[in-house]
Amino acid sequence: MKVRWTMLLIVVLFANSIPCRAQTQQVTGIAHIALRVSDLDRSRNFFHRLGFEEAFSLSRDGKTTEVFVKVNDRQFIELYPRTGADQPIGWIHVCYEADSLDALDALYVARGLRPSPVVKGGAGNLIFSLNDPEGRVVEFTQYLPGSMHFADRGKHLGAHRISNLLMGIRIAIPDLAAARKFYATGLGFDEQDAEAGVRMHISNESDQWIELENASGSGGTEFSLLVPSVDKAARQALAQGLVVKRRRRIAYVSDPDGNVFAFEEGHRKRPG
Repeated sequence: MKVRWTMLLIVVLFANSIPCRAQTQQVTGIAHIALRVSDLDRSRNFFHRLGFEEAFSLSRDGKTTEVFVKVNDRQFIELYPRTGADQPIGWIHVCYEADSLDALDALYVARGLRPSPVVKGGAGNLIFSLNDPEGRVVEFTQYLPGSMHFADRGKHLGAHRISNLLMGIRIAIPDLAAARKFYATGLGFDEQDAEAGVRMHISNESDQWIELENASGSGGTEFSLLVPSVDKAARQALAQGLVVKRRRRIAYVSDPDGNVFAFEEGHRKRPG
C-alpha cells in the first residue's frame, strides 16, 4: 500500500505537465481475452482446429478452472468453463499488458478511476482491474519471470496456427459517448476514426486496437486476428469443417458458443 501511494503522489505532481497520451505508454498491447464457454472440450477442439495450442491450465479440487490457449508469447485466449446456469456464456473481459502495473495503477487513480490494488494472479503475473461504464471488467497485467506465461515462451507456438496476432476487439455498446470518454480520457488510449464508430489504438508501440460501435441494446463482440492472406485462412478453416463467412477482405468464423473471430490481412508493429 505504501508503494502504491508513493507512486500516486509522483503521478499527481507531474500529471499536469505531461501530455495524457505520453503518460500511458506503459500499456503495450492486448495480453488476453477471456471467454466463458459452455463446453470446455468443444472449445479446446475449436481452437485446436485453427492450429492453436493449449499452453497450460489451472485447476482446483481436481477440476479445470481455466485454460490458456496460446496466440503468441504475449497473447492468449483464456477459456473458463461455465459452473452455474446463472453465468452468461461468451466474452468476459479483455486484459492489456503494461510495463509497470504499480505506475499505471497510480496513474489511473490520479485520473479519477477506481482500479483495484495490484496483486499476483494464479499464473504468477501481476494484475489489477477496473470497470468500464457498463460494469464490465477491464484487466491489466505485467508478465513476471517465473510465471507460467514467462516459462512458456517459445513453446506451444503451433506451426499451423491460422494467426499469430490478436489485433483488435470490436464492441457494440449502448452508450458510445461514455465508453469513448472512459477509453480516451481515462485509460489514455489514442482515438482514431473508424468506419462504424470509434477506434482506440492501445499505444504507439503497437497497432492493436479496440473499436467501439454504437448499439441500441446489448451488441455482439468480434475479435480480429491478423493473417497474411484471408483467402488462405478461409481455406484452412473450411478444410477443418468450419463454417466461413466472407465480407470484403475479411473471413469470419464462430466458435461453438457464437463468439465471432474475424481474420483480416495487415501488418504488425510489435512482435510477440
